Amino acid sequence: MSEWKDITELDKEIIRNQRTAYEKMVRLVWSIFTFLTLILVYAIVGPIDPAAREELPKRAAVETETAVDDELVENGIHVASGLVFDENFDLVRANCTACHSAKLITQNRMSREAWDKTIIWMQETQKLWDLGPNHEKILDYLEKNYAPLKAGRRKNIVVENWYWIE
Repeated sequence: MSEWKDITELDKEIIRNQRTAYEKMVRLVWSIFTFLTLILVYAIVGPIDPAAREELPKRAAVETETAVDDELVENGIHVASGLVFDENFDLVRANCTACHSAKLITQNRMSREAWDKTIIWMQETQKLWDLGPNHEKILDYLEKNYAPLKAGRRKNIVVENWYWIE
């Protein structure tokens, strides 16, 4: 019986040692996690320095001054939107870019019929409002400035100016 009691005490001691090792491991992992979290917060927020805090509004003011002028037009293109600055430009900008980027217009080239079908699709499925008399004006603008390009193959090479080596 005494041997059984000794084994039990030995088992209890092993269990105590394992529990202590487990607790130390948990503390170590928790410490590493806390340290890494603090480093991450520091990397995102940066140093908490009163001088650095005063610098932030100055940086924002400089960035605001360098922003693109909303009414700037260069080479017939409205710089802020990328749309061709032409008759009915304001209608297109007001009605189309209220819901999506002007890039959806500039990256597409469609016939008048295709533009019309696209607008009708947006009205039926995307909750685009009724454009009323502006519908035709917008189609005029899109047809004029974003119709399919009629460029095909390259121009033929003029051979008469060439000489052949035999």
